[in-house]
Parts: sequence; structure tokens; C-alpha cells
Amino acid sequence: MLYESMETAKKMQYILNMSPVLNKDAMFSDGTEYYRTPVEPREGDTVTIRFRTQRNNVDNVCLVHDGEYLEMKREKTSGSFDYYTAQIIMGKDIVRYHFEIRSGLVTCYYDTNGVSTRHEERTEFEIYPDYHVPEWLKGAIMYQIYVDRFYNGDPSNDVETGEYSYIGDISVKVDDWGKIPAVMGVREFYGGDLQGVMDKLDYLQELGVDVIYLNPVFVSPSNHKYDCQDYDHIDPHIGKIVEDCDGLLSPGDRDNSHALKYIRRVTDKRTLKASNELFRELVEEIHRRGMKVILDGVFNHCGSFNKWMDRERIYENQEGYEKGAYVSADSPYRSFFCFRDQNRWPYNPTYDGWWTHDTLPKLNYEDSEELCQTILDVGRKWVSPPYNVDGWRLDVAADLGHSNEFNHHFWKEFRKAVKEANPNAVILAEHYGNPESWLLGDEWDTVMNYDAFMEPVTWFLTGMEKHSDEYREDLYGNSEAFIGAMKHHMRSLHMGALYGAMNELSNHDHSRFLTRTNHRVGRLSYAGAEAASAGINPAIMREAVVIQMTWPGAPTVYYGDEAGVCGFTDPDNRRTYPWGKEDLEMLDFHKRMICIHKAYPLLAKGSLEFLWNDHQGLSYGRFSDSEQIIVILNNQDYERDVRVTAWKTGVSRKEATAFQRLMLSSREGYTEMPEEYIADAGILHVRMPAYGAMVLHHRAMVLHHRARDKYK
Repeated sequence: MLYESMETAKKMQYILNMSPVLNKDAMFSDGTEYYRTPVEPREGDTVTIRFRTQRNNVDNVCLVHDGEYLEMKREKTSGSFDYYTAQIIMGKDIVRYHFEIRSGLVTCYYDTNGVSTRHEERTEFEIYPDYHVPEWLKGAIMYQIYVDRFYNGDPSNDVETGEYSYIGDISVKVDDWGKIPAVMGVREFYGGDLQGVMDKLDYLQELGVDVIYLNPVFVSPSNHKYDCQDYDHIDPHIGKIVEDCDGLLSPGDRDNSHALKYIRRVTDKRTLKASNELFRELVEEIHRRGMKVILDGVFNHCGSFNKWMDRERIYENQEGYEKGAYVSADSPYRSFFCFRDQNRWPYNPTYDGWWTHDTLPKLNYEDSEELCQTILDVGRKWVSPPYNVDGWRLDVAADLGHSNEFNHHFWKEFRKAVKEANPNAVILAEHYGNPESWLLGDEWDTVMNYDAFMEPVTWFLTGMEKHSDEYREDLYGNSEAFIGAMKHHMRSLHMGALYGAMNELSNHDHSRFLTRTNHRVGRLSYAGAEAASAGINPAIMREAVVIQMTWPGAPTVYYGDEAGVCGFTDPDNRRTYPWGKEDLEMLDFHKRMICIHKAYPLLAKGSLEFLWNDHQGLSYGRFSDSEQIIVILNNQDYERDVRVTAWKTGVSRKEATAFQRLMLSSREGYTEMPEEYIADAGILHVRMPAYGAMVLHHRAMVLHHRARDKYK
């Protein structure tokens, strides 16, 4: 029986591959609005599911869901394709489905992996009831700001040299905006602040930004602020200082209980209130301009300066503050942390640190219901009036708590708290690995897209690891690996999560993408700053930007990427924005690609299909049943002819189809000069320049002209 089954499978595979009758490449379905309506159904909704085949090419199509076979009806014929539909009623449980297609003696299957002769449950399409991602996030242009390095709008709030001590040395005020960050640059402050963000909103609006993502802004002793000191208040050093005083540390003094200036600045209630008020004004102005803002939430750990711990004794003698858990055994915050020695008070140093770092105390959620409630209140507070932020980016969210079970429990509660306060707020998590278990509709909305964007794009275009710690010749230009990685990791993201995923080329944790184009393995500590910009290839950066602005998700620009900023991984990736010294060509290219992204809604919610690939070459389409955008990339250092199967995006194979060029980039530069390309019998023949990227469009050209005129 087994032998017969194997022989049948072999015959079917042979027929499927060799038969000129059954066109497997014409088969298509996905989770977009063109093939599933509604995309994010609620319990009780009728869901219409569609499937595409070549015209008059198959005998029947069945929708197979949860063991039930439902024959699909041919809804319409358009051009060279038939479209089949079936309907199901959404219940309380996840719906998993695939398609069974019959043509003569041939039976094949279609799922998230495409066409096959054998169905596998792990690759089925899935629909999660009541899974909803805020519409405003899908395809939005996001802009990440590392506040200290963006723009100094208020020099009066700058951190002073010797204001306090952190990790064994004093804080340093940097007077030279263009200075390269020091290797241990956590104590260096350049003066960027929220007033600086306010002052540059015109710039961000001109760039085309929809959403501003701020790295942490709460009170903290570091420039990165991932070591929170007070979750209830914006740091006055990036906010507003109302009450100030003298009191810098004396030379050689590292005792922060003597840091009187710092203590005044971060504990004075009038100053803290004024800083919160400035933040409220900033959010209000961002909203007035039609943009949104999300905050960085670091909730798995806090900092040793935190008022709940008070390792530095900042709050010990300040009116209106309880004793910290480090200071006193009777602290109301004692349960917020896990102390290994219960007999060391006062000044108990035996608390657990996140990844053993004593400057980053691990928060002890499982043993403190009060801590849980406090953080839920923080989550609720900042998305509620008067601040009204539009959501949270959650730092290393899977690390919160001590067990996976509790982690899921907490994020469910966090979501409830945030969504009750602001139903349209987004919850976007930083996560490495498969996020599926958190993306069931009751925890996170979506993720920072390392696995299904940053890493595959980086390997394919540069051969570099995202920290610039490794070069892989076998992955450089390997389009098969790129496609495989994308298909595999995108499968973990539901449609809403995919369209809202944060697609970055660089960020505060990894090297700048432009630096990766030089194929140089290195870090600031041993390679030096100059090596980060030596031998870079801006043309490859432009290829990456084209992918970023045409790929499913929310394109997220890390401040300065658009201006040509280079840098190895942390801290070199945190160089200042080069105001007045921008790479104007790179900046203009970003503006033009953002303009294209925003002019074509298809790029936010259209289907995706790979059309052609080879070594250092790739083409894919974004499409509906009536509109197509085709992207072609040649990452070789020489020009060549490319043959693209445009018909897979839905254009006719019987009639010539005219595509209009929206963008062409190359080693020499780029152009938006219109040019027509004809797909004959559904095939595009294109001459691609070295290190080139091309964006083509069929139908609705008026949208492009309007967008271009608006830009001009």
C-alpha cells in the first residue's frame, strides 16, 4: 500500500511538472483583502475566500478547512484568470485551510508554501477570530528617533559634565555635535531633546513620516534610557527644567548622594510636571499634523537608579518619595525585586539583575501583584488623556517574567489595560524568533520585523550579519535563501501583523545598513570609526530602500539613515543626525521612494508574489486583480538583461501590457523619468543597470503624477 502511494505521488509530481495543461504558476491565494474578506473577521462574520487559476485550466477547486471539503464556485473570469470563491462562518476557534485542485487525473494542493503534491498542516492558511491590528499602522511610514542624538532644541536642559556618576565614571556633556560616540558612550550626552523633535516636525512631515517612534524618554541616567528611573515622568534632561541648582560631583567623587544638581533635576515635582507637560504639547502637535507617536516600553527590567530600588540613593532623603528596596527592608517596593540575601539591609546589593547586570535590576512580577498592577497603570497612563500616545513598542518583550507561562499571562493583561484606555493604540513587540504564540489576537499586535525583513534583506544585498559581526559569501546574492527565509518567517505573521510589522534596515542595536554595504566585519572598538564609512556602496543602500518601501509592512527609517549616516553596531550606530551635512542625494531618494509608497495603497495592502530570481537578482510583484507594481533588482556590478514573468501578478498573457516606470536607481544615481515597458504575452524584458532597482506600475498612473507634483 505504501509503495503504491509513493508511486502515485511520483506520477502526480511528474504530471504536475511536465503537463502543459495545468498551470501551477497561475494558482494564487493569500490573506489580503483581494483573496479573503474580511481580512480580520470577528466571530460570527461570513468570510469569503478566493482562489485564482489560469482560465479554463482546472476541473474544480475545493476549500478544505478543519477537515471539511467545500467546493468553490467560479465567481468571475478576468483576463487570463478564473477566480473561485467559497464562504465560511467564523466561529470562536482558529480556522485553518488549504485548497485542493483537480484537473483530469491530477490532484494538487495550495497553501502558504504554494503548490505541492502533498498537503502539510504546518503550512495551512490561518484565520484568527477577533484579531485586529489598528488600520493606521498598516503600511505606515515610521521614523525612529534616538532623542539625545537627533536635535538640541533647548540647551538649558543639557546633562552637565560631572552631574552624576554612572557605571564607574561621571556623566559627560559633549560640546561637539559631530563627535563620534565613545566605545563606552552610555554616559555621553549630546543634548538632543523633545524640543528638538518639536523643532524638526516640519522636516519629518516633509519627509513623509506617518508615525514617530521614540526610543525611551522616561527619567534615566543613560543616553539610551533603557534603564528606567521613573516610569511616571519624562526625563527633564530631554524635557524642561524649572528648578535647578549647583551641585556637581567633586573630582574623584562617585557618590551620587552628593550629586545635588542631578537629584534636584530628577526629583523636583515642578520640573517633572513641566517635562510631562512639554511631552503632552509635543504629542498634541504631532497629532495636529496628522502623525502619530509610539513610546518605547522597557518593562522586563528597570535601572539601579530607579526610585523603586534607589541603589544610588537619589530618593532616600527626598520629600514625597518612599524608601527604595535597596535602602530599606520596609520599602513598599521590596516585592518588586528578588533579593537573594534577606539579611543585608540596609543597602542590600543582592538583587537579581537582568542578564546579571546590577545596573539593570530584574523586575519580579510573579511575586508581586502590586508590581504587575503598577506597570499596567503605566501602560494605561501614557495612551490616555492628557498624553494620548498611540501605542507601545515593547523592548525584548519575551524576556518579561521568569517563565513563558507568566509572560503570556502578563501581556494578555497589558493588552486589556491599554486597549480599554485607547482601543486604537498599537502594541508592537521587539522579538527574535517565532512570535506566533504571542500573535493570537489577545497579546501583541505585531513585531519589529528582524526575521522577515532586516536579516534576509541584509544577507541578500550585502552578505553581512546585522551587527557587521560576520560576512557570509554563501548568502551574499543568494536569492533562493532570501525567498526561503521570507516565506518561512512571513508565515508566522498574520496579514494584519505583517502589514504593521516594523521593517527597518538599521536601528539603535545594529550597524547602519549603509556601513554593511562595504562588507567590512568590525566594531568601533577595534576597527575605528573611519572604517564604518570606507568603501560603502550607496547604490546598494538605494536597492535596500526600494525593497523597504515596496515590501509588505510599515517601512521604518532609523534617524539619519536617510541622510547617509554610517556606523558599526552600538554605540557607533548612535551618531548624531548631521544637520547641514546630509547626503542630499540619499535624502532626496528617501523622499521620492516614500512618496511612491504613499501614492500607491497597493504597497500597503497588496498581494506579494515572487516573479524571477537568480544569483544577485530578484523580482517580485505587489498586486490586486486590477493593479500591479513590479520591483526588479540587479545586485551585480554589471548591467544585464532580465526576463520577468509579469503575468503572475494578474496581467493578460494574450495582450500586450504597458508598464510605466516609477523609479530607476543604479550605480550612478536614480531617475523618476517616465518610461514605458511592454509585457508581451505577460513577459517583461528589461535591461537592468549595475546595482540597479526598478519600480514599474500598470494602471492608475494619475496617482503617481499627483504624488510627484505634490513632492515638487
